[in-house]
Amino acid sequence: MAQRKTTVAIEGQTFLINGKPTYPNRVYRRKGRGAEQKIEGLLLNSRMVQGIFDDLNPETRSLWDYPDGPWDAERNTNEFVAAMPQWRAAGLLSFTINLQGGSPQGYSREQPWHNSAFTETGDLRPDYMSRLARILDEADLLGMVPMVGYFYFGQDQRLASEQSVIRATEKATDWLLDRGYTNVLVEVGNEVDNRSYDQPILRADRNHELIELVQTRSEGKVAAPAGRLLVSTSLCGGVVPSAFPDLVRTSDFLLLHGNGVSEPDRIREMVDQTRALPDYHNQPILFNEDDHFDFDADDNNMLAALDHYASWGYFDYRMQDEDYHEGYQSVPVDWSIDGSTRKRGFFRLLAEVTGMQASGN
Repeated sequence: MAQRKTTVAIEGQTFLINGKPTYPNRVYRRKGRGAEQKIEGLLLNSRMVQGIFDDLNPETRSLWDYPDGPWDAERNTNEFVAAMPQWRAAGLLSFTINLQGGSPQGYSREQPWHNSAFTETGDLRPDYMSRLARILDEADLLGMVPMVGYFYFGQDQRLASEQSVIRATEKATDWLLDRGYTNVLVEVGNEVDNRSYDQPILRADRNHELIELVQTRSEGKVAAPAGRLLVSTSLCGGVVPSAFPDLVRTSDFLLLHGNGVSEPDRIREMVDQTRALPDYHNQPILFNEDDHFDFDADDNNMLAALDHYASWGYFDYRMQDEDYHEGYQSVPVDWSIDGSTRKRGFFRLLAEVTGMQASGN
């Protein structure tokens, strides 16, 4: 087993890397704004779920061809890994990557492609996990904290049964443990209140069973302060987990999404409402998906989250008639930080907030 260099821990609402709060002593005051914003202890992140993407459906595989050649899953991961040092230099400490990806079109009504690190019975596909290992190993070297998502509602139908879901959860957890990762967080499911999930155990009213499975299965097996994996799950955009007290109770950190939230004040309100829930017990609050930008504006969703001491995550996809360089979720992906105005805007503000330097801007 490799000797790991990066550990993640949580103390109250604070994230720590290697025993120290993230962004140590950092506060931020944007020109023209009021009070300083505390940044120390937050985990600023981006949705990069397609880092191990592939399409096992020969009828749709050509949809993802590069401008200069056919789709290549190994090229995709190699370019992801090559971009990671730039992300880190600009202050990005975390990213979400998912074993079943996300919509490679950004948003999709139907998803006929087949992108899943799990077989029908819940076993792991070695090629997917080899690509994931390259990403997590690089993150460990860079001092980054990936959020490893297990399930996505657009691909969970690839699993045959509830027992397959349980087996997949166990297999993915054991794989992380066997490789000795001390720098990862787990997101069991993406937007588990989405009605498209086929298996009831993946839905929001039962998803806590899988959270507890990961926590229990990893207990005493992670060489980090918690001694186990730190686990959560996410809900749809704009949703506060008031209807799902078991998720609030069991989660080590709380994941919110800002999709559909066009007013920054609603982001602030979501954070406040989450902290006021009866089962809330001082966990960090973290947005790991928000498709709102306005990075040059005096106020935006990112700054609103920071205002109320919540971490924030950038979600960017290729919109209609945009070219290959746009978006981090749309396949094929340009993983650079300077491929588009939106990417440059996010990383410029991220570097400003964190006191880092966004090279390439």
